[in-house]
Amino acid sequence: MAFLPFYVPASGPIKVAIVGGGYAALAALVSLHRFSPYTGVTLIDPNDAHIKVTHLHETFRRRLREFVVPFEKIEQRFNCRHVRAAVEITDENLMEWQEHRGLAVGDEFIDFDYLLVAIGSGTPRLDQGDAIYDLRDFMIAEGSSLMQQVPIDGDAFLTVVGGGATGIQFLFEIAEFVRVHKLPFRIRLVDGEDTVLKQFTPALGRYVESRLSDAGIEHLPRTFYRKQEGGQVRLENRDTGDVMELNSSAAFLFPGKASDPLLNTTFFGQVVAGGRVLDRVFAAGDCSHHRGVGSNTVTAQAAVRKGKLAARNILRSSGRLKVLEPYLHRDLGDVVSLGPNDAIGWLGLEGNIVAGVPALVVKELVEAQYDLLMAGIDTYLI
Repeated sequence: MAFLPFYVPASGPIKVAIVGGGYAALAALVSLHRFSPYTGVTLIDPNDAHIKVTHLHETFRRRLREFVVPFEKIEQRFNCRHVRAAVEITDENLMEWQEHRGLAVGDEFIDFDYLLVAIGSGTPRLDQGDAIYDLRDFMIAEGSSLMQQVPIDGDAFLTVVGGGATGIQFLFEIAEFVRVHKLPFRIRLVDGEDTVLKQFTPALGRYVESRLSDAGIEHLPRTFYRKQEGGQVRLENRDTGDVMELNSSAAFLFPGKASDPLLNTTFFGQVVAGGRVLDRVFAAGDCSHHRGVGSNTVTAQAAVRKGKLAARNILRSSGRLKVLEPYLHRDLGDVVSLGPNDAIGWLGLEGNIVAGVPALVVKELVEAQYDLLMAGIDTYLI
């Protein structure tokens, strides 16, 4: 169980401003409340709710509201204040906020003792228009309702773009939805990489590609998406530059995440900006790159660990003995679901592959652990 050695409060409660409302921000908030319940926390985020984005592919069979936690409930549960606003993160702003111990948000000036930037990562928008969907659409509507908007016109295809974990999880949920509802769609996967799940050990990609074949899903590797329009998708061969246009009733775009801005930090999570360490400004989550051997993967797992570490180090830094904890987290595993009845991943060591029902059980346990954290029960060992 995580604990706070060397934390001896120096004075009264401190004030902490957290920019962001994703996994890292909420993990930090829960940790601050656990170890120092009287800390005054202001959560700054432009949305109304925390969304468990790693579950959104499940909205083809589950309700979106199951994965949405209104900030109003979070305020009540963890004794914090939510300010609905977006702020611009630049080195200049960070240095100014460090100097003035506060930041202007609209007409309000929010003062703090420590600031945590945990804005997550953005998803690049490849295209917009009718019958084009990306992760943002699934944050406001369920997959099942979005599918009702897709025109059914003869022997049509649904095109899924992106062979990373997010794209693969959506792909198999779409395929299962089409199968269960007996819709007249064929499905294709478009991916610019040679193989799917390129970020993992090759065994995972081989397993997924065998499942693509079993499900009759067309796979177009080494292929770039260019446009979806008028019932057709325009693609480009990565090697030859040849352009092709194929029938496509809708395109689902999951190109991966882009960390912007990417904040470099010390071993302890303190932001480095303008060539110096900002001892009052910490960063966590996908927007941060921690120095050292700890994992900087763009995953909810790493985001939660960085958020918890930032909270502990903020409290240590505010105490009498300023002994900070380095970020040493190594990924413990990763599981990608392949629809409601299958999954593939690794556990402990990358060569320790789990698939099928055992992998689903692991994934459900990890997700339940985060749900417990949101209820104020921390079961993470580190």
